[in-house]
This record gives sequence, structure tokens and C-alpha cells, in this order.
Amino acid sequence: MTIYYLLTFLLLAAEMVTFCVLVSPLPFYVRKRVLTLLTTSTFVSRIAYGLKISFIFVGILFADALQRMYRITVEAESAKSTSSGAIDARSESNLHARKFYSQRNVYLTGFCLFLSLVLIRTFQIMRDLIQTQEECGQLKKKANGKQPEDNKEVADLKKKLAERESEYAILKKQAGQNAKEYDRLATEYNKVSGQTSDKRRD
Repeated sequence: MTIYYLLTFLLLAAEMVTFCVLVSPLPFYVRKRVLTLLTTSTFVSRIAYGLKISFIFVGILFADALQRMYRITVEAESAKSTSSGAIDARSESNLHARKFYSQRNVYLTGFCLFLSLVLIRTFQIMRDLIQTQEECGQLKKKANGKQPEDNKEVADLKKKLAERESEYAILKKQAGQNAKEYDRLATEYNKVSGQTSDKRRD
């Protein structure tokens, strides 16, 4: 394996480790600190810039590996058609080895590019998830903080309602007493004046 494909393999392994760390069931504060470090660190931003350049080279390697695989496949088909079934064992093994290496390079570079896209999307999803969890926690705190105030307001309203009911009962009682007192005074007045009491007229 040449040096650039070896570096591509190491990059693929690093991507796999990073992906496993992102999707592992870490506690919320640990996940938040990791993502905060990845988004705010200048060192990580420089590494990300270098990785973008390296992915450009991996894309070039992917295109080159595709071209070589296609060319080797065409050579294998032409060798089979020209030899009429009789192919030298050494040339056949050499052809199979070249085909294997070209396919390996295509898969290696292709998976490296694909996993880079998956990592980017996974990172965005995890960042949105943490932001949503923080907003949910803040709303829960606000709801828990507002609940005692609502209970206090309900208690105050109940207290005012009880006061109004007691005032209404007192007024009703006073009105009844006033009516009885009026009837008694009217009866006494009628007795003194010698007239019969007509409550409806009075």
C-alpha cells in the first residue's frame, strides 16, 4: 500500500473512532463539553481546515482509483476475449492482483469520503439535539418557577372570593334584620294610630 493510501486508511480509522465517540451514550454534560470543544477550539478549527484539504485529495484519489479499476476491468475483458480461454497463470494472477488493489483503493477512498459526510451530518444533529435539550430544560425551569406563583394567585383569588361571600352573607343577614325591624315598627305604629297593618302597602 502506497503512502497516500496508507494515510487515507488512517484518516478512515480516525473518522470511525470519532463517529463512535459521537454516537456513544455519553452523559449530557460530557457530550455538551465535547461538542463545545469541537466548535470553539482554534486548534480543532485548524485541524478541520487541514482535513478539508485532505478530503479534496481523497476525492482526487477516488476518481483516480475509479479510472484505474475501469481500465483494469477493460484489460481483463480484452485478455479473456483474445486468449480464447488460455491465459498464463502468472499474467492472470497479476491481473487479479491489480484488479483487487484497484477495487480496494476505490472502496477505501469512497468509504472515507462517505463517512466524512456522515460525520458532518451527525455532528450537526448532535449540536441541534443539545440545543433542544437545553431549551427544554430552561422551559421546565420556567414552568416549575411559575407554578408557585400561579398557586399563590389562585390562593389569593380564593381568599377574596371567601371574603366576598362572607360580606354577602352579612349583608343578607342585615337586610333580613332590617326587614323584621321594619315590620315590628310598622305594627307598633299601627297599634298606636289605631290602623291595621298592611305590609304590602307599607
